[in-house]
Amino acid sequence: DTAVEGKSSQQHPRDPLDLTFEDHVAAFKSKTTWEIIRAYVVYTLCSSEYLVEHNMTLLRFSKKLLGDRLFKLLMKSTFYGHFVAGEDQFKIRPTLERLRSFGVKPILDYSVEEDISQEEAERREVEGSVSEAGDEKSQGTIRQYHIDKQFADRRYKVQSARTYFYLNEAQCERNLEIFHQCLEAVSVSLCVVLLLSSPNQLLQSHLETGFSSATFGTGICAVKLTALGRPQLLLQLSEVIMRTRKYMTEVLGGGGNVLTHHVHVEELEKKFLQAGLEEETVKKFLKQLTYDKEGVIHLFPWSGIVDENQQLSDTFRVPDLKTGRMVRLITQLTPKEEEMFRNMVRRMNNLCRMAEELDVRIMVDAEQTYFQPAISRITLEMMRKYNKDKAVVFNTYQCYLKNTYEEATNDLEQAKRQNFYFGAKLVRGAYLEQERARAAALGYSDPTNPNFEATTEMYHRTLTECLRRIKDLKDRSEDAKRIAIMVASHNENTVRFAIEKMKEIGISPEDKVICFGQLLGMCDYITFPLGQSGYSAYKYIPYGPINEVLPYLSRRAHENKGILKKIKKEKKLLLQELRRRIMSGQIFYRPRGNYVPV
Repeated sequence: DTAVEGKSSQQHPRDPLDLTFEDHVAAFKSKTTWEIIRAYVVYTLCSSEYLVEHNMTLLRFSKKLLGDRLFKLLMKSTFYGHFVAGEDQFKIRPTLERLRSFGVKPILDYSVEEDISQEEAERREVEGSVSEAGDEKSQGTIRQYHIDKQFADRRYKVQSARTYFYLNEAQCERNLEIFHQCLEAVSVSLCVVLLLSSPNQLLQSHLETGFSSATFGTGICAVKLTALGRPQLLLQLSEVIMRTRKYMTEVLGGGGNVLTHHVHVEELEKKFLQAGLEEETVKKFLKQLTYDKEGVIHLFPWSGIVDENQQLSDTFRVPDLKTGRMVRLITQLTPKEEEMFRNMVRRMNNLCRMAEELDVRIMVDAEQTYFQPAISRITLEMMRKYNKDKAVVFNTYQCYLKNTYEEATNDLEQAKRQNFYFGAKLVRGAYLEQERARAAALGYSDPTNPNFEATTEMYHRTLTECLRRIKDLKDRSEDAKRIAIMVASHNENTVRFAIEKMKEIGISPEDKVICFGQLLGMCDYITFPLGQSGYSAYKYIPYGPINEVLPYLSRRAHENKGILKKIKKEKKLLLQELRRRIMSGQIFYRPRGNYVPV
């Protein structure tokens, strides 16, 4: 392996990294001159407040005026061509090939979105978020984890994230099939890209391991759990998790996750018996606990819930110290809803198993705080199940939230104690304005950080803790890859912070534990210099038919309007590179890279 690696480093270049991210040649050497002009035009249009605010109206009018054929040609020449890789898993291959030849790997996302009205979105969300038994709001329920019609359209004040609205179980099965196709596209495209761009490397891999998908498993597929099940179930499960934390505080004092209490089974048994609970009831409850020598990790058998289809209504019961009886923490579920939950978990299991077999990573996107406890819990259980030998499943942590550091460190601790590989994507977050508005309207504590600086501090603090734990693993001569982190940020200060921290504590790109990610068509001046200098760099690659990705393109226009400083820098660098090519006679430059991604 060392000999092959040495030979590879001689054949393929590694450029020095300019940490000011001002190197326009490195930023755009993967682009033709036409693509540079197109990027400049697109960013200029995104700077127009009028065009951005009315973009969907203008797009529909253009389609009606030009007709389908001319409209598609216009879109391919502008926004679609800049932000989207192609219409299907076959047409995106040239883009993937070129990205890889310049040191960048793909995160594939089929970006087709339903363009439904606000009324339809609200109707679907309300119907999908309330149990057939009714929206129970008895003593102990938490208002935050119940539907409110005012915020039923989850697209409200959200511009940088896709939203799925539940229709029925058949639609969830269709979404599952789309994710299947995405996983296959990642795996197959990487093989094809290698065949086209690095046939010698492909032959070497075949001689060593055969043509298995494992040889090319550097791609990632993005998944949203709300696409795979009924939102009511995520709301109820999230409420159970938060009620469990409150219960542990009442029993033991303090706060936080169950495992942070470091309470032993014997201590709980003593408290329950002193409260007058029957010994048989106590023993039955204690039998389902997950614990180790450091104390209890979970009050409930999450592995059984995910692996063995246990009934939720029967599982989430705890001993009440006041009444001396077992009480239910979850609001009532019908047998049909229990089956729907099993379907959701089955779909997630199905995707993770397929990703493991194809050696493709899955990144589970973060969503609103009223869904997130359930999403994280299910994702961590998938990690426990599928991340036994490497990080296949990744959870996402939104750093605009006040509790991000605490949640991430708790999950890191669980991974350590239950002996599985931990994968995390760190983002600033997509739902800030909506979260603040909802908290104010419904009267619960605002879960978000007060300003941008506090969010940056949270991001850097969480990242530093992850890096510290990686260093500890290296110092103990353990596998540093037990923790894998993606720094998913368009903020160059955060990227620079991550690189400097890596150097400070002795983590190199070759350790393959830290990677960086940005969206296709955004911040190329960060992604490509990183990939070309030997860092693990990814582009988030949307694809899908032109007419069906218009909502995605609308969000990209809004998002770019919100980051005008970055647009100004990118436009400046684009002009500098265009000027250089004209002056040096490289106007017809054709990109040909010889880089190999880490």
